[in-house]
Amino acid sequence: MIRILLADDEDLTRGALAALLDLEPDLTVTAQAQDGAAAVEAARRHPIDLALLDLEMPHLDGISAAQAIRRHRPVPTVLVTRHARPGVLRRALAVGVQGFVPKTTPATRLADILREVHGGARYIDHRLATHALTEAPCPLTPRELDVLRAVHQGLATGAFAGQHHLAPGTVRNYLSCAITKLGVRTRHEAARRAWEEGWI
Repeated sequence: MIRILLADDEDLTRGALAALLDLEPDLTVTAQAQDGAAAVEAARRHPIDLALLDLEMPHLDGISAAQAIRRHRPVPTVLVTRHARPGVLRRALAVGVQGFVPKTTPATRLADILREVHGGARYIDHRLATHALTEAPCPLTPRELDVLRAVHQGLATGAFAGQHHLAPGTVRNYLSCAITKLGVRTRHEAARRAWEEGWI
């Protein structure tokens, strides 16, 4: 029996998936969590053989949760997501995630993937892999990336300007250029896009 930790912040999705996986003769969901931090704690408290984590969760995203879980319990990890960009896929693989699947995957196919990963295989959805191989080059300058990295880390514009001996207006100009190039509305959307693409 493969014991699974299932983490997803959507109660209905998590409950439905747990019920479907429990119908499989060799799979059982022994622990559930509604966010990344709770998933890490559940992995400490429950005997598990595999972690199935949603990529986008509060407190800790799936990648950070997978990394933390592996420090305490080196079990295989599979991430599920609605939307994934190449940078996220690369980041997941870098921390040792063995599976990456879209939420549109049928439950029976997901069960097979979990068995494969538990057996030592790696599974990356072919559409996600294709996207990773055909991604567009980064349109941002190194300084624009530095500024977006600071935004992603929660650093205020003034603090970044002080650290890099720049005028606050100059930093705002970098942000404005990055926002325009990426076709988003706010600095936070720009930072998130840069993070998802793996540029920062």
